[in-house]
Order: sequence, then C-alpha cells, then structure tokens
Amino acid sequence: MDLALTLFLLLSFAVWLWLLRVLKPNPGPRKSANFPPGPKPLPIIGNILELGEKPHQSLAKLSKIYGPLMSLKLGTMTAVVVSSPEIAKIVLQKYDQLFSSRTQVDAIRPLDHHKHSVAWLPVDNQWRKLRKVCKENMFSVHSLDGSQGLRREKLRNLRDYVDECCVNGQAVDIGGAAFTTTLNLLSATLFSMEFATLGSADDSTSQEFRDIVVGITSLIGKPNLADYFPRLRLVDPQGIFRKNTFYFNKCFAIFDEIIRQRLQNSDSSTPKNDMLEALLEINQKNQSELSLHDINHLLLKAIPLKALPVKL
Repeated sequence: MDLALTLFLLLSFAVWLWLLRVLKPNPGPRKSANFPPGPKPLPIIGNILELGEKPHQSLAKLSKIYGPLMSLKLGTMTAVVVSSPEIAKIVLQKYDQLFSSRTQVDAIRPLDHHKHSVAWLPVDNQWRKLRKVCKENMFSVHSLDGSQGLRREKLRNLRDYVDECCVNGQAVDIGGAAFTTTLNLLSATLFSMEFATLGSADDSTSQEFRDIVVGITSLIGKPNLADYFPRLRLVDPQGIFRKNTFYFNKCFAIFDEIIRQRLQNSDSSTPKNDMLEALLEINQKNQSELSLHDINHLLLKAIPLKALPVKL
C-alpha cells in the first residue's frame, strides 16, 4: 500500500512538473553547476532508488565506483557525499563555515523548531547565543564533573535491574533497559527527576513520554518525500509533519508543567542543581537573552535526539 501510494504521488508530481515546464516561459540558457561525478539520475526521482533499505551500505558501494567525493540527485535536491577521511578533513576544517549548517528536514519544522533549535539554526547570532548557553550549562567541564555521580547511580540501577532479572529467571530487554537508563540520566540531569522506570509497564506517565521520544526520533529518521520534493510540504503526503506537530505539542505541555511547578517552588530552601535551574536563572535575569520558548526548544533538543532507543 505504501509503495503504491508513493508511485502514485511520484507520477502525479511528474505530471505537475511537466505542466510547469510547458507553461513556464523559457528563461534562456543556464550554466550547469560543476558537481562531482555520480550515478546518472532517473527522471523526477533521481537516485533515490539507489539508496536502498541500507543507505550507508549503498553509499559505500557507490563510492567505490564514483570515488570518495560524489553527487547524488535525490528528487529535486542535490546531495554531495564525502566518504574518505582525507576529503572529510578538508570539508570540516578548511570549508567548515560553508558546510556547518544542516539541511532542515520537514520533520523538525513543527512549532518552528528549526528556527529555535541550536542543532538546526544556521551559524548566526541566535545560534551563537544558544551555543554559548549550552556550552556553559550543559557541556562545561564543571557540569560534566558534577553529574559524574548521577551517571554512576543510573548505571548501578541498571546493574541491579539485570541482577534481579537473572535471579527471577526473567528475560532482559537490553534495548529497552538501555533506553530507559539513558532517558532517566538525561531527565535527572535536566529536571532532577526520572521519566521512566526500569522493568515497569504500569507507569502511564513514563510510557507516555517514552512514546513521545520514540515517535519523534523515528519520524525524524524516516525518509520523507517532502524533503526530496520541497513543494510537497504543503501536502505532507506521509503525514510526518502532522504527526511530529502532535508529539511536539505533547512534549511542550510536559515541559510547561515542569517549568510551572519549578517556578512555583522557586522559594524552596533546597534549590535544584540541574540544567533547568540554570536556564531559568538566565531567563529571570534577562528574558530577551533566553525566553521560556527558547528553553522549551532547548529541552526538546536535549532529550529526543540523545535518548535514542537501542536496537540490537
């Protein structure tokens, strides 16, 4: 059913492009771009079919034919693939400013996340401001050293859970246990609380947040026709934008409630020593530097893309 729908959409899109080319006046000769060598693209879809089910393996095979620097036509988008350490060093060091910005896929556009996330913003003043906040509050040596005991505690919890399963003769879901441990480590670092319980299937709140995280990560990593043919974003043929909008709204609702409770208890005699506390402190001093909206997007970026489920 998915294949039939995809072929139908591609054929419809091909007819649409043909009509645009026929009806649009000829602008005159155009100079072709000087792209690296690559496989000859098919009409409309380009080299999409050559990616296969395992793109990394397909790209490795293609690089043996076309070299360590090649170009692929993916729908209306052109991708340049680097597959050797030598060329990657040149790209990342000599031309880092040109290639530092990521392609903004449609799955991260709900709620304008691509305009507020440090991972997707172009290198500009907003990106530098958010990067500074993350560097000083999340990735500084002091922050990492301060959370060392927390990491050990979560690993001990994982070890105790595995020991308990061995004693009771229960099978261990390694992927699920690793995911829960990672998620709890992040949630404890960010909010001083745990979002999930190892081996528990009855915690509705934990399960809800797990579903949100898995939903967002799976949609972001899913091939999307709207990325290959940007004009299809208005149609959203696979519903990825719509589904991620739903997940983003639910995630923001959870964050808003946590922030509301934290602000209500701001006069507590035992302040929290976590990421949220540091971000709220910046917000209270200068809201123009870091708004609550920015905080939500920072938290959204901190959790889903790092707490990826492990599949073995």
